[in-house]
Amino acid sequence: MFIQTESTPNPATLKFLPGREVMGEASVADFPDAGSAGRSPLARAIFANSDVKRVFFGSDFISVTKSEESDWRHLKPSILGAIMEHFTRGAPLMESAAEEAADEQTYTGEDAEIVEQIKELLDTRVRPAVANDGGDIIFRAYDGSSGVVSLHMRGSCAGCPSSTMTLKNGIENMLRHYIPEVTAVEAV
Repeated sequence: MFIQTESTPNPATLKFLPGREVMGEASVADFPDAGSAGRSPLARAIFANSDVKRVFFGSDFISVTKSEESDWRHLKPSILGAIMEHFTRGAPLMESAAEEAADEQTYTGEDAEIVEQIKELLDTRVRPAVANDGGDIIFRAYDGSSGVVSLHMRGSCAGCPSSTMTLKNGIENMLRHYIPEVTAVEAV
């Protein structure tokens, strides 16, 4: 098994490409710390190294964020070993079918139409681009009275030095261009 690695805009995060599906197209999993990795044998194995601070599973990649003090030259071999062992054993990615609880709000009227447009733009234009960088951006809320869109950044996007610029100069400008009701975008 050959696992490729790619750098991301976040210098603390590396993207590992095992050459096979990880979560598939419809799903992602974010483990912001070792305590959240309980349901995933692979995430637990990666977090076995105390220098690992975050693990994110995308469609066909795994993003790993390290501590500031650690060096990729020392950390990368143990992560590659954990990923290789997991996939060669054929172990399940998740031990239970429990999905992350979605705090999905219900929108009505004009707000419902705006939210659908926002989600469509995020799914078709934003998420594929940030997935290439080892991350994901999820819609959380839209406030119709103020026009503010709340987004949750995951994977390499969480804590990335350029994420604020991406959010404001990229995503906010695009949403404001296509959807005039949107006035601002914020990370939650």
